[in-house]
Amino acid sequence: MSRRFKGLGIMLLVISIMLAACSGGTNEENATTGTSGAQTEGEASTTEEAANESAIKVVQDQFGEVTIPTHPQNLVVFDSIYAEYLIEMGVTPQIVLLTPEVEAEYRPDYLKEHGVQIIEVEQYQYNYEQLLALSPDMILTAGEGMEQGVYDELSKIAPTVAVDANSEMKRAMPKLGAIFDKTEESTKVLAAFDEKASQAKEKIAAALGDKTVLVLRVEHNRYRFMGPKGGSSSVFFYDILGLNSPEAIKDSTDWFSQFSLEFLPEMNPDYIFLEDRTLVGYDTKKSMEDLKASQVWANLEAVKNDHVFPLKTSQFVSGVGPIGSVKLMDYVVEKLVP
Repeated sequence: MSRRFKGLGIMLLVISIMLAACSGGTNEENATTGTSGAQTEGEASTTEEAANESAIKVVQDQFGEVTIPTHPQNLVVFDSIYAEYLIEMGVTPQIVLLTPEVEAEYRPDYLKEHGVQIIEVEQYQYNYEQLLALSPDMILTAGEGMEQGVYDELSKIAPTVAVDANSEMKRAMPKLGAIFDKTEESTKVLAAFDEKASQAKEKIAAALGDKTVLVLRVEHNRYRFMGPKGGSSSVFFYDILGLNSPEAIKDSTDWFSQFSLEFLPEMNPDYIFLEDRTLVGYDTKKSMEDLKASQVWANLEAVKNDHVFPLKTSQFVSGVGPIGSVKLMDYVVEKLVP
C-alpha cells in the first residue's frame, strides 16, 4: 500500500475513535440526566400542578363579576349547607364557618369525615380579623340578604363569591355547579334527590288525601305560621312533598307570618309541625307554655288527634341539602304515613 493511502487509513481510524468517544459520552450523559432538552415526568407533573394552582377565571355573582382561582387551595365557605352541596358535587372546601347552636346535628361529623376544617363563629357576626388569619384564596357565601358593605369588606380579604341565591337546593346547586365546573355532577345529585322526593310525595298523598298540614313557629312573645308560597322551606313542605296548607292561608307568600292565637280555629289543621324556635340567647319557654295552656289550642283537630310533631329549627333552616333534606323527608313521612 502506498504511504499516501496508509496515512489516510490512519487518519480515518483516529476520526472513528474520536466519534465513538463523543457518542459514548453523550449516551452516558443521557443515561444519567435523561434526554437533553426534555422534561422528566416529575418536572412535567410539577409544572402542571403549578399551572392549575395559578389559573384564574371570571364568574358572575350577586354583585357583579369577580375573578377567582379556578382551583382554590384554601376555600372558606360561610354557609355549611353550601359546603354540603359542594362535597356532594365532588368539590371539598378546606374551611367552613358554622354556629354550633343552630347547626344541623349530622353536619359537623359529615364535614369532618370529608376532611373539612370547622371554624365555630357567632351567629350573624363577621370576624374580619379571624378571616384574614385563615389566609383564604377564595370566600364563598350566599348572596341573598348580604349587604354591599359586608361584601366589600370580605373582598378585601380574598376574592369573594356571593352566590345569586339563597340556601334552597334547586336554586343554589346549579349556580355552584356552574362556578366550579360541576354542572353535570350537580344535575345528577338533584335528579337523585327528585327521585326520593317523588316517592315520599306519593306516600304522603296516598295517606293524607286532602288533609291539611301547618308548620307553626313558636317565638319569644309571638307565634308565626309558614306561608305555603313563602320561600325555600315552604317549597320543601308544600311543593316538593306536596303537603296541603289550611285553606285560610293557602295564598300566603310570607315565609313566616305573625298571628294571634284566636286565628288558630280558622286554620284548624289536621296535622301540625311545631317548631320551638332556636336562636343563640333566645327564650321561647313562656310562649310555648301559653300556647299549650290555651283553649283554642286544645280544641284543634290536630291536637285532639295527637297529630302534633316537634320540628327543630336546624332541620329545615340549616339542615336542608342532599343529605339533610332526605333526613327531614324521612321524618315527615314517618310522622304522616301510618
